[in-house]
Amino acid sequence: MDDHGFVVCAYNRTTEKVDQFLANEAKGTKVIGARSLEEMVQKLKNPKRVMMLVKAGQAVDDFINKLIPLLDKGDIIIDGGNSEYQDTTRRTAELHKKGILYVGSGVSGGEDGARYGPSLMPGGNPEAWSSIKSIFQSIAAKANGEPCCDWVGEDGAGHFVKMVHNGIEYGDMQLICEAYHLMKTALSLTNQEMSEVFEDWNKGELDSFLIEITKDILKFKDSDGSYLLEKIRDSAGQKGTGKWTAVAGLEYGMPVTLIGESVFARCLSSLLDERKHASSVLKGPPSSKYTGDKKQFLEHIRQALYASKIVSYAQGFMLLREAAKVHGWNLNYGGIALMWRGGCIIRSVFLGNIKTAFERNPKLSNLLLDPFFSEAVQRCQASWREVVATGATLGIPLPTFSTALAFYDGYRSERLPANLIQAQRDYFGAHTYELLTSPGNFIHTNWTGHGGNVSASTYQA
Repeated sequence: MDDHGFVVCAYNRTTEKVDQFLANEAKGTKVIGARSLEEMVQKLKNPKRVMMLVKAGQAVDDFINKLIPLLDKGDIIIDGGNSEYQDTTRRTAELHKKGILYVGSGVSGGEDGARYGPSLMPGGNPEAWSSIKSIFQSIAAKANGEPCCDWVGEDGAGHFVKMVHNGIEYGDMQLICEAYHLMKTALSLTNQEMSEVFEDWNKGELDSFLIEITKDILKFKDSDGSYLLEKIRDSAGQKGTGKWTAVAGLEYGMPVTLIGESVFARCLSSLLDERKHASSVLKGPPSSKYTGDKKQFLEHIRQALYASKIVSYAQGFMLLREAAKVHGWNLNYGGIALMWRGGCIIRSVFLGNIKTAFERNPKLSNLLLDPFFSEAVQRCQASWREVVATGATLGIPLPTFSTALAFYDGYRSERLPANLIQAQRDYFGAHTYELLTSPGNFIHTNWTGHGGNVSASTYQA
């Protein structure tokens, strides 16, 4: 913000951090400090714009409660943390009653984004946008000259979009990890060789921030000259946003299976001691080594990664569309793709194709139905199947590659075996079923001859 000509007043409840910040990172800037919330608010011009970056949950509510007595009607509170979107919806409504404008903004980009331009996804009370637009769009990352920031929608829309962004991020990371696992275990590539593969992949349709950093991580050496990556425990942490996306998928009835599997993969990785014990008890195939053409299989992996990535984003946008329908949000899907095009963790060339797809058809129900993406997936399909089958044969777990392919095959199926599920439910619980010839008409069959004609009430799962 300071770089773009905005004067900022910084406050932290640990006031020593304010002093350290002013003496170091903010030295030579126009940034000023405050040692209390009261002092900070007094230094702000009207309408006062207060942006919080604190841990999601109670800490946000605590700071809001401290700020309310210090603010006037029309002042703005912005939450730039990873808050749950339901909390943002509640806070927007509560503060609106008090005359204070509330914004819940997704912020993505990590350390580089924070310093040189993040992706920003603001939502909440739309009356606040005119007072923060110039600041947000000035400091945001730029993609082809356009700011990776625009108003998302009312209530918790901004934080919902950021949540889905993080869910897709979980999926992208797990997909890359599975590609790495195949290269390392099945192909026995060295870290340097793998780094070169990712560097090559980053020059084409997989060009993205996460592929780029993976290339750097693979070749990074510790002070003793050995590869640092191989010293790191294979137990992944998480802060919860991926889990929130998977839960939202269940709540809205949208099959975000790839994001769900990426969350479960982290959960499985955390069972480190159990896995160590299981590895001595449970046996897999006699060999995990691929014996075919390595160069050809690497290309199969690349195409499988690309196809799976398309499915991941297709599922994410399905969830956005359903939530928008439920909450009455007027989401601009092409605009969201642009917001993610630069500055954020999932930034990639690929997002430009998504923006184009929604420009071509704003009512597109699924990315897989766009000509660019349907052709891409069909082009990659043989390689994708080869990789999933090889992983199963060699005993190498590929949860996200596998679930992406299963979703694709399910989505393209005119008929699925759910008719049997409907019959089973009616058989054991009289839950009724619909006939192909009369959808919407729920009937019950006395399958056993002694079950009677009383049926359970119907419901939508």
